Amino acid sequence: MRTTTFIAALFIAYLTQAQNPYHPKVLSMRERAEVIDTWLKERVETVLPEIMRRAEIDMWIVIAREYNEDPIIKTLLPATWQSARRTTMLIAYDPGDGKPLETFGMSRYNTGDLFKTIWNKEEQPDQWKALAEMIKEKNPKKIGINKSVNFALADGLASTHYDQLMEVLPKNLQSRVVNAEDVAIGWLEARTDSEMVVYQNIVRLAHQIIAEGFSEKVIQPGISSTNDVVWWYRDRIRELGFTAWFHPTVSIQRKDPESNEHKRSFSERPAQEIIQPGDLLHVDFGITYLRLNTDTQQHAYVLKPYEEDVPSFLKEAFKKGNRVQDILTSNFKTGRSGNEILKATLDQCKGENLKGVIYTHPIGFHGHGAGPTIGLWDQQDGVLGKGDYPLYANTAYSIELNTGVYLEEWEKEIRIMLEEDAYFDGEQVRYIDGRQMEIMTVPRKLHPNSRN
Repeated sequence: MRTTTFIAALFIAYLTQAQNPYHPKVLSMRERAEVIDTWLKERVETVLPEIMRRAEIDMWIVIAREYNEDPIIKTLLPATWQSARRTTMLIAYDPGDGKPLETFGMSRYNTGDLFKTIWNKEEQPDQWKALAEMIKEKNPKKIGINKSVNFALADGLASTHYDQLMEVLPKNLQSRVVNAEDVAIGWLEARTDSEMVVYQNIVRLAHQIIAEGFSEKVIQPGISSTNDVVWWYRDRIRELGFTAWFHPTVSIQRKDPESNEHKRSFSERPAQEIIQPGDLLHVDFGITYLRLNTDTQQHAYVLKPYEEDVPSFLKEAFKKGNRVQDILTSNFKTGRSGNEILKATLDQCKGENLKGVIYTHPIGFHGHGAGPTIGLWDQQDGVLGKGDYPLYANTAYSIELNTGVYLEEWEKEIRIMLEEDAYFDGEQVRYIDGRQMEIMTVPRKLHPNSRN
């Protein structure tokens, strides 16, 4: 019995290795910190000046208090900082004439080499007055703060801090305080060449974890539940040293006429179901690594006994989902708003008799990132505010959508729900690590005629 068990274990290990023999390198925590700090220096020296000048703001102030952080501040702090400490103030100032930015902190603790603190508490015990004195000395034309009606990520300045800032500024400087929405969003959404080289491996890791979970290594039809797979994903993410920025979901569509999953809203999902042969599985999954996020939705089909491939009608349905992806990405044009891209895409889908629903979002430092929102699943007529923001080059997106397809074989409509991370270089969209073009199988497809 032990010998049989041992051989079975070896076979499973071999099968897993054969399915995925190469894994992208995963860095140690020390190596990760070195990469993050290198990227941060590059971004502050190259991305930030361009964004501030584009927005015509010559001073940007980010203020956060421990346990009440501005969502942007972690993207400006060194890798060894997990959060703000006490009241943390970071300042970027553009002296003009093409000179490099001046970046510094006004905090009790030194916030790294890029934002080295200039506050001397012994000379000026009041941190806020020290900030005001620095602003008077620099005399900026516009003082940008993180306040925004439309973007939560650009709205991180607490009301208390706003009041304190305005209280210490003289009248002539109070009138120069402006919302820095365009600086905040521009900083978050811009992706550098250095980041994009590594982003492919990050997305590849996410793809490989998804494939591993949607395999016979994890799923035993008739026994395994969707919840079993969800928690396997959570454990696997942690085992590999990553974090999940949202709890994964695994759902089922099947022929059963009593199963009305295609009519559910995204806020209504069953707690768990037992996975059976003939099920079409769907996963929504994302990881965080090196401060960058992934967001992916893919499908797998559970083979029935003696089936060797996905049924042709499901393959055809899947192609329609890929076609809607193509239509959407073909409408990415620099300067277009998210709402304009949405309308053009839906009009083209309608012309091709495709039932597409678009809910694409930026991705990067945050999973639901900064930049133009291109539809929400329950707002297909456009998204006020966030949908009006324009598309810029060198930005990344989760191409997220679904396509309704009626299956005669199942006598019902299903949804092909796809999401893949992509990069827009100003001219075209490319998928960061490709996209799913074929439905995976559980178990993996064997060699033709191998069961005969």
